[in-house]
Amino acid sequence: MSTIATLRIGEVGYVSEESLDAIPLKLLEMGCLPGAEVQLIQVAPLKDPLYICVNGSHLAIRKETAAKIIILKSEY
Repeated sequence: MSTIATLRIGEVGYVSEESLDAIPLKLLEMGCLPGAEVQLIQVAPLKDPLYICVNGSHLAIRKETAAKIIILKSEY
């Protein structure tokens, strides 16, 4: 099972429908919805927070939250 927290820098995934209940309302309002493209941009020096791009919007989220959001990795 892959989560946003398991992405490597530059890697892309898509938010899974399964994680809808685990996504905080604030992130849902910012566009982190099932099917949304997520790319890991940067990781802070102490590994928390994670800087991600969701559908063109740049967000910083805690690693604890990122570990709850299941993704499907793109298969290029």
